[in-house]
Amino acid sequence: MEIIRGADIASFANAGVVSEQLLFPENSTSQRVTITRVTVLPGATNPPHVHATSEQVWIALRGSALLLLGGNTTAPFVEGDVVRFADGEVHGLSNGGIVEFVYLSVTSPPLNFRAAYAADWQQANRDNAA
Repeated sequence: MEIIRGADIASFANAGVVSEQLLFPENSTSQRVTITRVTVLPGATNPPHVHATSEQVWIALRGSALLLLGGNTTAPFVEGDVVRFADGEVHGLSNGGIVEFVYLSVTSPPLNFRAAYAADWQQANRDNAA
């Protein structure tokens, strides 16, 4: 059994996206999942990206946002919705609203998102807009 104490939950932030690592390789020995609570501030975007060898399930907990998908397509994502991304599938999220959007992300097999949050998302967002 593992108990992850609040003091052991790392929080990463980048360009208005805050990611609380509830269970990830630095605070758990789980070989099956990473669980993350993500808050996307109004106007913020998590740029489109892929996870080559992991799938993700996102559960919308609060608010509404826009999924950014492959082929420059989008889809609404609102409180109560669940979406699954297969390995290698393009996904991102934009909060064009006036309130924060919160979702829970389950990633399998587990990933450590520390390096992803250290990247230059503002440049990635500019590149995607071009």
